[in-house]
Amino acid sequence: MLREIRWHLETFLFLSISFAVARLPLGLSRSVGRSMGRLMFRLLKRRREVAIGNIADSLPFLEKQAGWAKRSPEDLARQCFEHLGLSLMEDCRIYHGRGQALIDAVEVNGNEHWQKALERGKGVAFVTGHCGNWELLALSFGARYHNLSVVARRQDNPHLNGVLERIRSGYGNSVIYREGALRAMFSSFKKNGIVGLLIDQAVAPEDGVLVNFLGRPAWTTNFLAQLARKVEVPLIPAFIHRDGERQVITFHPEIILPELADGVRDTQILTNCIERYVIEHPADWYWIHKRWKRVPQQGAPGVAEHAE
Repeated sequence: MLREIRWHLETFLFLSISFAVARLPLGLSRSVGRSMGRLMFRLLKRRREVAIGNIADSLPFLEKQAGWAKRSPEDLARQCFEHLGLSLMEDCRIYHGRGQALIDAVEVNGNEHWQKALERGKGVAFVTGHCGNWELLALSFGARYHNLSVVARRQDNPHLNGVLERIRSGYGNSVIYREGALRAMFSSFKKNGIVGLLIDQAVAPEDGVLVNFLGRPAWTTNFLAQLARKVEVPLIPAFIHRDGERQVITFHPEIILPELADGVRDTQILTNCIERYVIEHPADWYWIHKRWKRVPQQGAPGVAEHAE
């Protein structure tokens, strides 16, 4: 009973606040989003500490990468929170029917990669992660080009889950929940459909493999690598990033896995796509997630080589 009341209160607060901010002029809503991000950075101590810790532990690897702009973990974490505040404002506008200008303004590069892959008639899997405003990526694609199914985890709060589902189902898109994902994805690919999967969150050891990510071993889902082998679906990396006030979607060339299957190596190849994104757009990645949990501190047998 108390849990249900809390769920209703959470949803009411979100809808009330999001309705108000969605009515703001776009420029003002961006300012509010950045300010909200800075406020979250100050108030959400646990998430702030996770983000700063993740960044600090990743810096020995990141600082060796060409073009890396030196910054402190605190500064990068603050930029990450500002990005999340902006994304929240954008998603609020979309939910309340005021997001068309955002969608129309998104720039897109590399359409030829997914278009060529789709011609084979086996569907397409977009390889992506919690990078940029991933909700805007899916909706912009659905609005302009082709309906898309997104694989998502069902939220604990069913009322907030309904809000998210309404956002994700815009422009002909649909949601595939993880508990029934395999059958639904098979069905989509048989119809030459497109499915987007975010593969950059920590999983339980029994649900994935250990691969290197930002210089450290991380438990990572091997579901997509296995599925690609089974149904021969083309794998297209798809990402969105911020460039000032601009939002840019980039589709990269198809990932061609080696002829012989190796679940760890294949998963490492997919994870490398996320890693390159983080190196290029570090403030746009989801640093507040405990990406490296459950990994032994001393040694990590079975981790893949850093395959390209």
